[in-house]
Amino acid sequence: MTPTDIPFTRLLRVETRKLFDTRSGLILAVSAIGLALAAVVARGLTSEPRWFTLAGTAAIPLGTLLPVLAILTVTSEWRHRTALTTFALEPRRGRVLAAKCLPPLTATVAGCVLALLAALPMTAVAAAVHGVEATWTVAPAQVLGWIATMVLLTGQGLGMGLVLLNAPAAIVICLAGTALWSAVARLGDMGAILADWLDLNRTTNPLMNGGFTGDAALRLAVSVFVWIVVPMAAGMLRISRKEIG
Repeated sequence: MTPTDIPFTRLLRVETRKLFDTRSGLILAVSAIGLALAAVVARGLTSEPRWFTLAGTAAIPLGTLLPVLAILTVTSEWRHRTALTTFALEPRRGRVLAAKCLPPLTATVAGCVLALLAALPMTAVAAAVHGVEATWTVAPAQVLGWIATMVLLTGQGLGMGLVLLNAPAAIVICLAGTALWSAVARLGDMGAILADWLDLNRTTNPLMNGGFTGDAALRLAVSVFVWIVVPMAAGMLRISRKEIG
């Protein structure tokens, strides 16, 4: 490393700060945390005191808002026309993109851990309110599968943001995906097959319910390749060749 090189850790700190230093980013982050905690509390007051069930309720706001936050992270440079400054300071665009992608993924893991921790006292409270014993046991693979699913959904947001460089379009594709694939699945046998192999929400279900088999792994690999690997690779190639001005 030469004296003029920017350490990757510094790039990572800068991009992590960018994740929350805009009004939209801060509102999304606070909303995701607040809604996740509210979902845990609401589920605890209305259902049986099962720790992982309560924590898993946070997947709804986290799985919706964190991909949006990831999209804004990778598209904000082009929307606010600050890419020229960023890539002038660090012309190796691959390092900048890597530093942009890591904070949203880390934030997703942190959000899942927060939900798990918040569900601990809420499970005890729910058990006391309902007058029944709490259920604390859960397979570690199921917890890890849930976290991995949340990370993959955020990765899809990153991929769509990178390949499109247009926040509204990427957000619509990610948020409308569930409804779109539900419609496709009703289009006869071929539609059902396409949904079983390409709907990321469907192929990640075995990760969370403990039914992860070889066939499920193959379907997950195909959907991840189509919706995460290909868009991210195409987006990085596009950005590496894109004229900045």
